[in-house]
Amino acid sequence: MEFINPSNAPKAVGPYSIAVKSNGFVFVSGQLPIVVETGELIKGDIKRATEVIIKNMENILKEAGSSLGKLVKVNVYIRDMSKFSEFNEIYERLLNGHKPARAVVEVSNLPKDSDIEIEAIAEV
Repeated sequence: MEFINPSNAPKAVGPYSIAVKSNGFVFVSGQLPIVVETGELIKGDIKRATEVIIKNMENILKEAGSSLGKLVKVNVYIRDMSKFSEFNEIYERLLNGHKPARAVVEVSNLPKDSDIEIEAIAEV
């Protein structure tokens, strides 16, 4: 088991690892839309928030020897399901035709009062 904590991704906001590589997979913890350079949490713009998360996730996966194209399962937690199509537009574009298994769940609250959180599992 290897703990992945890249410098070009947000730091954990609690007692957990950003990602764990084990048995040919990398398990990426739930990512909030935090801009690495500034620490800013993107709120009120689901498209930008989704883009920030996926770009951060791409950096995490790269550090682990993987990529967005090797995602096998994605779980999305969103506070407002009426933003689903806006989220999906960015998700589809950034995954460039790759279609891992996925769940999208509306939730009442998320850490740091975020609008969205995404976790994933990818092959290495």
